[in-house]
Amino acid sequence: VQLQASGGGMVQAGGSLRLSCIASGRTFSNYGMGWFRQAPGKERVFVAAINWSGSSTTYADSVKGRFTISRDNAKNTVYLQMVRLEPEDTAVYYCAASQYLGAYDSIGDYTIWGQGTLVTVSS
Repeated sequence: VQLQASGGGMVQAGGSLRLSCIASGRTFSNYGMGWFRQAPGKERVFVAAINWSGSSTTYADSVKGRFTISRDNAKNTVYLQMVRLEPEDTAVYYCAASQYLGAYDSIGDYTIWGQGTLVTVSS
């Protein structure tokens, strides 16, 4: 499967963005999906994940209550709705696919990565 992320941009603190990640190539519902982010000079870290059907999700503590991950298997797309954005959310956001069906928070569980989309939150 190939992944294409989009939806990044520049917003002010308190604003909202929705990221999208479209998958192509193989059956999308065969994959658990995740979002990760990498701030300048820092390691890539987990943000949110969703299982193959969308019935199970997990989030990093830093985004709980502000970010929502969802998926539409008919459209081969996973979303990350982000509200009440903070300057600390500034990063390149990556979507990733896991060969397993669950919602996993470990970067090692993901083998397929999209190209990333930049989110910049100004104070």
